[in-house]
Amino acid sequence: MSATERDAESGTRPKRADARRNQEALLEAAAAVFISSGVEAPVREIAAKAGVGTATIYRHFPTRADLIVAVYRHQVERLAEAAPELLVDSATPHAALSRWIDSFVDFVVTKQGLAAVLQSDDPCYDPLHSYFVDRLVPVCQQLLDAAVDAGEIVPGQAPYELMRAIGGLCAGGDHPGYDPRRLANLLVTGLRRSSDAPGTLPETWSRP
Repeated sequence: MSATERDAESGTRPKRADARRNQEALLEAAAAVFISSGVEAPVREIAAKAGVGTATIYRHFPTRADLIVAVYRHQVERLAEAAPELLVDSATPHAALSRWIDSFVDFVVTKQGLAAVLQSDDPCYDPLHSYFVDRLVPVCQQLLDAAVDAGEIVPGQAPYELMRAIGGLCAGGDHPGYDPRRLANLLVTGLRRSSDAPGTLPETWSRP
């Protein structure tokens, strides 16, 4: 669903293209600052990152909660809208899935930066998990189905289970040598069909 379609569905007046671009740039800047400095970062830091005045931020988002919710929803929408494009642009459906998972890791890192507030008692954050599930599980399913139909991966992988697994990898620790992106890639690579018969080990794994 495009930004214009979302505006129409909500009954609001569609934003001009340049206004949408400016707001998206602001949300990208806010997401980057939340990751590096936390959600309590000064508004002036976000404004400087976005190249706008603080008044612009307050005009779009009167409260910090408004901005946090908007950042979260914007990241989810970017992921949801990326999948069809990746299926067209990538060499194979499995490559599209791998690229989408790479972006999903970025989202999870942003989400972890918001974790403290998302788990707070403020009811404005309550709908966000359902929004995440409703928008992204079908998208992940679409990518998995395309890779299954192409004969690239084994069938039966549940999208929510895969997303939860990657979320767990991203929460694995802050050791300098820990790379959740590499591990997520290994996980997705492991979905690929093997040329070996079911129930047998590849030759290199066989016992002497």
